[in-house]
Amino acid sequence: MPSFEESLKKLEEIVAQLERGDLPLEDSVRLFEEGTQLSAECRKQLDEAEGKMEMLVRQRDGSMKREPFGQ
Repeated sequence: MPSFEESLKKLEEIVAQLERGDLPLEDSVRLFEEGTQLSAECRKQLDEAEGKMEMLVRQRDGSMKREPFGQ
């Protein structure tokens, strides 16, 4: 599985290609589908990181209280 940074960089490249608007429809659809998959993968990795950060907060303060990420 590619790292979050690798997936995000590839997603940015896809967006740039699609924004140019010079691709054939078939290529645009393929890139859009790939971008959608990468976006979902990035979201999953962010959600997992957020869950780990919540666990670290619980361990650090010694309580079992669940706190949102970034609070």
